[in-house]
Amino acid sequence: MPTGSVIAQNINRWITEIHNSYKTAVSVDCVIFGYDEDTLKVLVSKCDMPPFEREYSLLGDIVHADETLDEAALRVLVAKTGFTDVFLEQVQAFSAINRHPLGRVITVAYYALIKIDDAHLAHLEQDSDLQWLPVEALSSLAFDHFEIMHICLEKMRFEMRVRPIGFNLLPQKFSLLQLQKLYEVVLGFPLDKRNFRRKLVRLGILEQLDEIESSVSHRPARLYSFDEAAYQQKKIAGFNFDL
Repeated sequence: MPTGSVIAQNINRWITEIHNSYKTAVSVDCVIFGYDEDTLKVLVSKCDMPPFEREYSLLGDIVHADETLDEAALRVLVAKTGFTDVFLEQVQAFSAINRHPLGRVITVAYYALIKIDDAHLAHLEQDSDLQWLPVEALSSLAFDHFEIMHICLEKMRFEMRVRPIGFNLLPQKFSLLQLQKLYEVVLGFPLDKRNFRRKLVRLGILEQLDEIESSVSHRPARLYSFDEAAYQQKKIAGFNFDL
């Protein structure tokens, strides 16, 4: 059994190695998805770090010594969108040795879902470097952010099939056609209208409103809203969301 002095020596050696050999920074990168004009978009900014000066990058920052990963991701999200009540979920860590030009940086990726509405756009105008770009229009991003974005996209696609997270991208009131279009755009393939609506009725988590669309060029459709209370009750009872 090691003595107290041996244990102390081991601890001192480990501390020395941590200070001298394991100088690694930890960051968070947020893939902030929005949905606008039947297009899935991601919020990016112009990168000012060589050698990526003319490329776009995701939004992120180094994790401060006094905060957790989740707190750091939320700080980035609030600073860039102005909203605190936003869907935010951790996905995975990215630790390629040479992923960052300034040294060893391990990043933890999150994805967020926000409504692109007037309130958000007004906040966005305060930062001219920020821009919403269609996901499909991007062929590269700075660092390894293109890989991060697509891994988060695949995670979101899976989650949208098993959890009602897609409603975070829609207005509070929406038509069934708008809801179906959202799923088609995000998932990347068409859905049968009859089957999709039959599944929605079976789920029982939509509230039909006594309102119809306005200012549309087609026949106005009935509006609905997501019934969060009904979903939570069904979830407790073992409800299986499946679209």
